[in-house]
Amino acid sequence: MSSDAYDYEALGLIAGLEIHQQLDTETKLFCESPTDLREPEESDRTITRFLHPTKSELGELDDAALEESRVDREFEYLAYDSTCLVEEDDEPPTEVDGEALDVAMQIASLLDMEIVDQLHVMRKLVIDGSNTSGFQRSMLLGQEGEIQTSEGPVSIVDLLLEEESAQRVEEYDGGVRYSLDRLGIPLVEIGTGPDIRTPEQAKEAAKRIGMLLRSTGTVKRGLGTIRQDVNVSIEEGARVEIKGVQALDQIDEIVRLEVGRQSELVDIAEELQARDASVGDTQDVTAVFEDTDSGVIGGAIGDGGAVTAVPLYGFDGLVGREIQPDRRLGTELSDHAKRNGAGGIFHTDELPAYGVTDEEVAALRDAVDAGDDDAVAIVAADPETADLAIEAAAERAETAIEGVPEETRDATDEGTTRYLRPLPGAARMYPETDVPPVEPDPSEIDEPELLTEKVDRYQDEFGLDSGLAEQVAYGRRMPLFEEAVDRGIDPTFAASVLESTVTELRRDDVAVENIADAHFLSVFDLVADDELAKEGVNDVLTVLAEQPDLTAEDAIEEAGLGGVDDEEVREIIAGVVERNADQVAEEGMGAFSGLMGECMAELRGKADGDTVSDVLREEIGKRS
Repeated sequence: MSSDAYDYEALGLIAGLEIHQQLDTETKLFCESPTDLREPEESDRTITRFLHPTKSELGELDDAALEESRVDREFEYLAYDSTCLVEEDDEPPTEVDGEALDVAMQIASLLDMEIVDQLHVMRKLVIDGSNTSGFQRSMLLGQEGEIQTSEGPVSIVDLLLEEESAQRVEEYDGGVRYSLDRLGIPLVEIGTGPDIRTPEQAKEAAKRIGMLLRSTGTVKRGLGTIRQDVNVSIEEGARVEIKGVQALDQIDEIVRLEVGRQSELVDIAEELQARDASVGDTQDVTAVFEDTDSGVIGGAIGDGGAVTAVPLYGFDGLVGREIQPDRRLGTELSDHAKRNGAGGIFHTDELPAYGVTDEEVAALRDAVDAGDDDAVAIVAADPETADLAIEAAAERAETAIEGVPEETRDATDEGTTRYLRPLPGAARMYPETDVPPVEPDPSEIDEPELLTEKVDRYQDEFGLDSGLAEQVAYGRRMPLFEEAVDRGIDPTFAASVLESTVTELRRDDVAVENIADAHFLSVFDLVADDELAKEGVNDVLTVLAEQPDLTAEDAIEEAGLGGVDDEEVREIIAGVVERNADQVAEEGMGAFSGLMGECMAELRGKADGDTVSDVLREEIGKRS
């Protein structure tokens, strides 16, 4: 069924959001390290950890942590000259950062939330290596808020202030490498209630929350600084948490495709139950493939590996059934096998193929006592991995008979999802004993001007058109624009440079991220003082992007735009008119447009366009 054809009300769609936003504070949440990101090659040392799950205070083990621990991995961390002992887990955390607390309370206020009387820091068990300590510190700050959407209100259940995890750099044989530059950056997690009923409402709610966050002017911008998790279920399905949605525009499609996946899995479960389907015992079928031409299977056996199989009675034709674009029930089984170290699975709905022959498929079916109505899944890997992976695939096949499993899934670039781990439970939370409770004081927190209000003000007060006003208000250089205007810079000029000019330079592969705010302000001041023509701004900014250690004045000289006085400007323009005397005599002011371009090209941004225009008209007038 096309995703456009779903009746979401009839299906009982329920969705909610968890939005994670990094705060742009000077220092990290529990130490004095800066919140700037570093390049991996700047690292000056490494730290190695092996992490294992621990029981909660109630003696329970979290399912997600337990599954993560089945894969024995080393975790290596890149440390820098800015890395502190808290990040290395070599000393207790300091008090909660005051700036981060203020920003979080401001966000809570914008979401109409009640701020708690006391903040108690909790440890959240995380053993995927993203925290050196094996846990993330988190504290509840606000509750019972609400935002409005065109389809009705959406409740905001809670707002937590947390420390960001370490950034994954790469995987290597037997381990994962992380960078400690991101670990500990203050982060707010905002959770909505299960009030969302359509994919479009999910997207609208996320955009509304994003606008409120950016209105503070104190949140980080750029890829990876905001992440949306989406919780989706339908009436006959199950709650699924989809992690890592970075693009707001993708949220509605992810919800649509998840509804489709759950609907297909419900249909598959009904068919399997009607067939009285079951999952057999796993077994070694290496002998079936001893002379195989399959490169994957033969390679595994040649390296001392094994081929393990599980018969799926009554599953014929359903393992290969598509449940999302380019994803099938077999893909779900494969995801679970991959989580246990295998490269994936083969199954009889897709065989013979990949070098596996009809004869081998028949022999495989005989070996596991599978008939024509049954399917068989196999894994080829080293013996230990093959056993773990086929057991994981078998367990997922068992749940396919029951329906839709509750789980955490990872969003793909295409809007589909893949299995990540079981849903976490309360067993991974326990109190942090090294940080005392904090009593927040929201009385002095002022609500900022909303970005939507800024757009209106920029049009009314500064005369910006609606498009430019929105670009500036929602852009990452909005605070810089306001500082420039406060210094007396023409608002339209400042806005055009910070949005249009910067975009133009970026398209020309100019590293605009190297241009500091101070550079922009200096360039604006030089234009205001008639020491730099507006036409020279692009050249000067290009130089500053290439050589950010230069001052704006030095960049003018480097660009060859310095040292031109009014008399020299007039001489250059007069020369252009003289060279085109015949055209001027024939066309008079009609020659102005063509000569203006020639003058500007010769002056190369050394003179303001208005000045050049005035002088050129005078010089043409003398000769016509």
